[in-house]
Amino acid sequence: MAAEKPKTKLIAENRRAKFDYFLEDYTEAGIQLLGTEIKALRDGRANIAESYAAVEGREIVLINADIPPYKQANRFNHEPRRPRKLLLHRKQIDKMIGAVQRDGQTIIPVKLYLNEAGKAKLEIALAKGKKLHDKREATAQRDWQRDKARLMKERG
Repeated sequence: MAAEKPKTKLIAENRRAKFDYFLEDYTEAGIQLLGTEIKALRDGRANIAESYAAVEGREIVLINADIPPYKQANRFNHEPRRPRKLLLHRKQIDKMIGAVQRDGQTIIPVKLYLNEAGKAKLEIALAKGKKLHDKREATAQRDWQRDKARLMKERG
């Protein structure tokens, strides 16, 4: 009997992050949300493409993540791009604050999803920015892999 995959629902993915940054240390974080925000997420509507996480005091906050208003909430709706506190253990927060301040790294959101329990989780990564020549090299490598697969398919 095969093991079943966990039932997570992917809401948003930051695909550009792998192109713009060297992603190193991945961590799963909870997000402090309002009721209308979680309802909008369960509808599958969010965008984390231009978002990032910043250090504010002794907390890490998700900035510029777009969760559109929930239609049925009417006047009780939330602000779409408000800063949202990330829920992490103190050791994880201290490690990330140290990496940002000491090494000049950035905290980038990679995936936003609902876990098996229906709770919203955000996968974040410590990242270093890529230079232009690194991006060109990644593009060339991706193109070569695509051409190589095409050649192998033609030759059987």
